[in-house]
Amino acid sequence: MQAVAEWLLGNGITVLGQKISWAELVGQLCALAVVFLAQRRWVATWPVQVSATVLLFAVYASAHLGGLAVRQVVILLISVYGWWAWNRRSDPVYGVAIRKATGVERLVLVGVLALGTSAFALLLSALDASWAPWPDAWIFIGTGVAFWAQGRGLVEFWLVWLAVDAVGVPLQIASGLHFSAAIYLVFAALVIHGWWSWTRTARAQRELTTPVTSG
Repeated sequence: MQAVAEWLLGNGITVLGQKISWAELVGQLCALAVVFLAQRRWVATWPVQVSATVLLFAVYASAHLGGLAVRQVVILLISVYGWWAWNRRSDPVYGVAIRKATGVERLVLVGVLALGTSAFALLLSALDASWAPWPDAWIFIGTGVAFWAQGRGLVEFWLVWLAVDAVGVPLQIASGLHFSAAIYLVFAALVIHGWWSWTRTARAQRELTTPVTSG
């Protein structure tokens, strides 16, 4: 297994003078496919995500980005939950049942983002596990929050992803992972479309389930 990982990291293609390992290429393409599948609320979102996490763990560990590496482990665990949750929340008309977060849920999302990022950044600094602990921590915590909200079917998970991408692009460039940075830009465009699509679907599902009262 180690030999396979070393081969995937040590070999790849060169695009515009930038070396892209097979692990980074296939891992990021799988991650990109996840956004496409999530827009359509397909359960296949989650097994594809599992494949991405395995490959990207190796990529970020080799780039000395501890937060991004450990993030893949967390994503793997949340993907198992999401797979189970989406199978339970199937709607015969619209697929996975989705909705907008309540006011309390939004406060929880923001609170976890703020407190979690601070705590994890301090941990990364103490362990010398990342050369950029604060952005690394923001991406780590934001990813966990986004995937948890996605598993719950909350429309706001797309907005959390936008916040992650805003930090992720410059961090990937500074780390020499230019292909990953380009993928993050594509993510941002797909995320905006996904947010619009899920908002429309959530509205339609709400109207479908809201009882009509007679005057």
